[in-house]
Amino acid sequence: MTVSVDVWLRGTEHATTKTIETIPREPSEWTDDDVRLVLEGMLRVMAQLKQPGQEPRTIALRALSWIVNAYEDGGVVIAIEITLGAAIAGPFDIDKARLEAMITRVMAPPVASVSTRVH
Repeated sequence: MTVSVDVWLRGTEHATTKTIETIPREPSEWTDDDVRLVLEGMLRVMAQLKQPGQEPRTIALRALSWIVNAYEDGGVVIAIEITLGAAIAGPFDIDKARLEAMITRVMAPPVASVSTRVH
């Protein structure tokens, strides 16, 4: 599926629309992995606009603000903000609460493994 992303970079006066082409399923069938691809794709688009021609070194889902909002013509959008700027992707035909729960899981810090070894 193709996802439309509107990006505004700090220090600019206009937004740019790009697309993410790597999402394998439609929103109604999304898994946490698909949501991760959308969020990482949004960050990748922002990085590519900031530094054209360069592939981002690392895409990490840390230190970003996100929200899922209803879209005026139906569906929902994902909005993220980082120090680089802001991006909005969508609209998506998916339940808002379901998408919020998936993003919450994807954004959760990894759980440290617990050793069962007794010292």
